Amino acid sequence: MSDTPPDRLSVDPQSPHHDEAVLARGVGIRFNGQERTNIEEYCVSEGWVRVAAGRARDRHGRPMTLKIKGEVVPYFQDIAEPQQ
Repeated sequence: MSDTPPDRLSVDPQSPHHDEAVLARGVGIRFNGQERTNIEEYCVSEGWVRVAAGRARDRHGRPMTLKIKGEVVPYFQDIAEPQQ
């Protein structure tokens, strides 16, 4: 696995852009210079993120999302835990 996160990634398991191995490694998002933890999906090349719109749900039970445009910088988080 490379040290650069994918161009597009989603936390929704039904999305074609979902990658469990990458998500297990831990991906952080810096959006417009601020650290964000509520990102549902992102695309670096198109410059947008999707965030949950409050507690609203669609008819399939998935969270409703808003698409926000801006500068997206993904990075891998250090998730190494000490082995015992």
